Amino acid sequence: MFHLVQIRNGSDRRVALVEEPQLHCLEGVTCVYELASDCLRSGQLISKRVRELTTGPSLSYSEVYGERNAWRLMSPIDVPDAPERLLVSGTGLTHLGSAKDRQNMHLQPAHDPNKPVTDSMRMFEWGLAGGRPAGGKIGMPPEWFYKGNGGMLRAPFEPLPVPYYAEDGGEEAELAGVYIVAADGTPVRLGICAGNEFSDHKFEQKNYLNLAGSKLRSCAIGPELVVGADFGSARGEARIERGGRTIWSKIIESGEKNMAHSLANIEHHHFKFEGHRTPGHVHVHFYGAHSLSFGEGIELEDGDWMQVEFEGYGRPLRNPIALQNKGTDRLVQVRPIA
Repeated sequence: MFHLVQIRNGSDRRVALVEEPQLHCLEGVTCVYELASDCLRSGQLISKRVRELTTGPSLSYSEVYGERNAWRLMSPIDVPDAPERLLVSGTGLTHLGSAKDRQNMHLQPAHDPNKPVTDSMRMFEWGLAGGRPAGGKIGMPPEWFYKGNGGMLRAPFEPLPVPYYAEDGGEEAELAGVYIVAADGTPVRLGICAGNEFSDHKFEQKNYLNLAGSKLRSCAIGPELVVGADFGSARGEARIERGGRTIWSKIIESGEKNMAHSLANIEHHHFKFEGHRTPGHVHVHFYGAHSLSFGEGIELEDGDWMQVEFEGYGRPLRNPIALQNKGTDRLVQVRPIA
């Protein structure tokens, strides 16, 4: 297991191996996508290739992370000059602690507790019953959603915007898998990283059919891509800071031991679609959240900081929230070609 970051200094960019408290730059490659693609073509193990290329200069990770250096952290994966070749998606209702927030979100205040549970709770229960099939078997499909292409990914410390047409924005602290599709169409897991999936929960709360639209928002992953990560169990913390003070925090649990669905089942139901196995394409797939501050009545404000941290997944992912001219809705007009 090892950790990689991508860093940028103006137009220059590097891949670096994390060995606290240093970043050791790789020579001969400028991005993780290039590194992984070269290894897939040659058949060389990425761990061996990284060690061979780690001959560049070393940097203080604390200076880069604290933005006291000209080098800045990037998202740990991208497809340079081709963001349309990166798909961002996710799986919901996967965690044993996730269904309660969704159930409460979709219930009306006058809900009769004797009436049937919501569709969200039904899907969660289906996952409990069939989301962890025996080896070689296919289990119950999880909820799946689309977030966008690589243009939706934001770097650590970069603001996550709440666009003018949105009703709110809220953190979703998760782990996310990073995949590349080999030349023969086989999906390959590059690694796993911390993520903030970030969604419009007020819009979703109005009607669960708004879930698809509520997910079409920017998100962040990183700062570190953990290659060879153990996904058995991961303990973490989600935190919201306002004016330098923590206003909400919660211990969260991820990893297969804390989920209704196995990783193999999630991956099968994502990559079973032929369109998700296009050679050379990259996928960032969020595995689902444990708890949300929105579920406990927190409404994020402009300038609040969101932090996501998981033990074993490197330094915390931190991003501020930025409201963009809320209430100034603008009509988008489509013109004919002639």
